[in-house]
Amino acid sequence: MNDAQLLFPDFSLILCGYLVCRYTALNRTVWEQVENLVYFFLFPVLLFQSIVKSPLDLGATSSLIGAGLILSLAGIAMAYSLPYWPWLGARIDPRQHAGGAQVAFRFNSFIGLAMAERLAGAQGLLLIAVLIGVCVPLLNVAAVWPMTRHAKRGFVRELARNPLIIATCSGLAANLLGLHIPLWMEPTTTRIGGASLALGLMAAGAGLQFASMAQSKILTTLLLLIRHMLLPLAAFGLARLFGLSAVQSTVLLTFSALPTASSAYVLAARMGYNGAYVAGLVTLSTVLGMLSLPFALSVLR
Repeated sequence: MNDAQLLFPDFSLILCGYLVCRYTALNRTVWEQVENLVYFFLFPVLLFQSIVKSPLDLGATSSLIGAGLILSLAGIAMAYSLPYWPWLGARIDPRQHAGGAQVAFRFNSFIGLAMAERLAGAQGLLLIAVLIGVCVPLLNVAAVWPMTRHAKRGFVRELARNPLIIATCSGLAANLLGLHIPLWMEPTTTRIGGASLALGLMAAGAGLQFASMAQSKILTTLLLLIRHMLLPLAAFGLARLFGLSAVQSTVLLTFSALPTASSAYVLAARMGYNGAYVAGLVTLSTVLGMLSLPFALSVLR
């Protein structure tokens, strides 16, 4: 079975979420609450369980962590360098760029966790959980930084209250201290983790918006080119440079080709930017992810 076939069940859940949201009584209002449930409860439980139940060798994962951080910094640098590119930079609206640049380097944790588990099992889930814990703070700071003049709260406070970061850090601490989830609780946490992956993917589909995608075509093309082509190519080079194992390479390539974070449009709108435009970018990125993930895994690997 090739990678495209392995990814089909997850993308079919995204499509299912879109169809249910658009053509049934379970509309966007319902799915906003589902997103909150997944983000603040189900996913943190999955992250904590994934990290605690598996032995973690920081020495063995240090190369993957280093590659992930360099990849994240490369995405940030490429996204924020766009206004300075010859000829193209003059055709980019600075305000649209400030709100949309985050799309080029942020990633959808919902889809990433589901893909890693499907492609590499429990070990893949553990490795991408570590990448999420290490890279999310950096990427969130980079996303918030250019929009801080419109923010109502400091980004340090927002990072400290991020449930995914809290779950990852507490899971790492428990793992290193040798703590474990009690046996009688494992079935419950396992079922919560399974529910989080399915609901998270369906929520990503329910959030798709195909309006407002025609704005700022040059900026849109460049941001999505970084997200779905340049970062997978960079990940391929980093995997070879760091001598990553097959599983680590698969996780890094998956991480590099993920659609952008579905919360990007919420952040842009909350800070006074064009949320509708960013929502269109998120939608395009999710659709392109169906192509970039098989590209990264099949061609580059």
